[in-house]
Amino acid sequence: MSLDNAQGFPQPASVDEQSVVEHDGTLYFLARRGDAKLLGVRGDAALFEGAQSDPSGAVLFPLTPINAAALRSRLPWLRPVPLGLATSAGFGDRLGLATPGHIRAIRRVPDGAETIAPIFAQQSVRENVRTGRTPQQVLDDAMWGVFQEGWRLPWGADADHLKTEPDVEAFAVAGFTFFTIDPGDHVDDDAHTAPPETIEAKVRALPWDTLDDTLADLEARYSERTFELDSGPETISREELLRAAAKYGRAVAHTVTMYRYIKARVRDGRFELEVSVDETASPTSVAEHIYIAGELGRLGVCWVSLAPRFVGEFEKGVDYIGDLETFATEFEKHAAVARAFGPYKLSLHSGSDKFSIYPIAARLTPASDAAGGVLAHLKTAGTSYLEALRTVATVDTELFRKILELARENYETDRATYHVSAELAKVPAGDELGDDDLPGLLEDFDAREVLHVTFGSILDSFGDRLRATLRSNENVYWDLLAAHFERHLLPFVQRPEEGGINRG
Repeated sequence: MSLDNAQGFPQPASVDEQSVVEHDGTLYFLARRGDAKLLGVRGDAALFEGAQSDPSGAVLFPLTPINAAALRSRLPWLRPVPLGLATSAGFGDRLGLATPGHIRAIRRVPDGAETIAPIFAQQSVRENVRTGRTPQQVLDDAMWGVFQEGWRLPWGADADHLKTEPDVEAFAVAGFTFFTIDPGDHVDDDAHTAPPETIEAKVRALPWDTLDDTLADLEARYSERTFELDSGPETISREELLRAAAKYGRAVAHTVTMYRYIKARVRDGRFELEVSVDETASPTSVAEHIYIAGELGRLGVCWVSLAPRFVGEFEKGVDYIGDLETFATEFEKHAAVARAFGPYKLSLHSGSDKFSIYPIAARLTPASDAAGGVLAHLKTAGTSYLEALRTVATVDTELFRKILELARENYETDRATYHVSAELAKVPAGDELGDDDLPGLLEDFDAREVLHVTFGSILDSFGDRLRATLRSNENVYWDLLAAHFERHLLPFVQRPEEGGINRG
């Protein structure tokens, strides 16, 4: 609507009504002039740069990093914060345009805004490299979406899959509040099947100084000890202990080092940690989970969520692959460990589109306090990009065909850093399909994975045109996102008596 309808402002600029807010005597809003989005200020306009006059008497400013920082200093709800043990969901956004759709999804879910604590800024170092974005851009893009939609509740920012100390710096400076440590490079998957004498040697070679431990003390804490979990007793044999230490000991040491590094660099010390061991070859056993949680706790690490490598396959952009009963049985034990050694949330990484397991995860992680909810964190990333491609397939079939062809050309190369099983031969070329058939490719297993993992190549070639198409059709994109994410979130807010939570 126009500014004159919203607050007595005349044309030519228009305003997104839900963004309008008055705070400390100054009015702020998101204005539009042609295709450009601008920050509107009526009142104290100090700190902002690039002023443009408007007939309304308000001053308009471009959406620059300086203006984003200035607006955050004025409106505290635009700053990400730690979210604690609330049921939470991470909304990765590779294009920087999806946050309004994510917010609309939460609002579409009954009690969603009160139940789901969102992380609107979430990106990994790997994704930043492939998209050409910086942590500051990721956070600012999410913040402008929060401002546009008038979101006033707490939200977070996740520096995802951090592997090294230098990875931390730019995220800490930008103001991220959630740091996901990925010690996967330090996990020894060979320990899963190595002979006993090899395991003994691996354990003796652990960095015991960093672990502040000895083998004798480690054995005294865990070997042949029974842990009484609410899912049942779990006894750790000496062999299980040594295999767990050989597999994860260096990962624990790396996590401790990273945690201390982050703690020293976050300005006010207010941050949350997630530990991720999901990108490994073999599932995390219950004994290994006990070892990881017990050792991190002993070494003074505080974490809010942990992502084990669950049984079954969590491939990108498609549903869970595996037996649901086996998943439920194992997940229940992991949830019991999280309650016994925490409480902390179990995190579902590569969580996009795993619709068959959401009800299981929600049912088995109930919070024990009066606030209710579930002790789970759902992490999504590429599915928002796939909905962007669905939008393109709907509104610009020529561009989508070009994207599809390039994805098919680059799949075998780009899949190298992902665990996917799509077969290229099963993905048709664009010229084999009619225009009306193109959106349907986003429902196909093989096509989804091929399109998902080639996003870096696609953005290198078509990034500007893709973003321009989405900006010109933003409400189509946001409506598709809202419908898609409603399916993700609904199982985490439904009550068991509503029939939404069961073993699948």
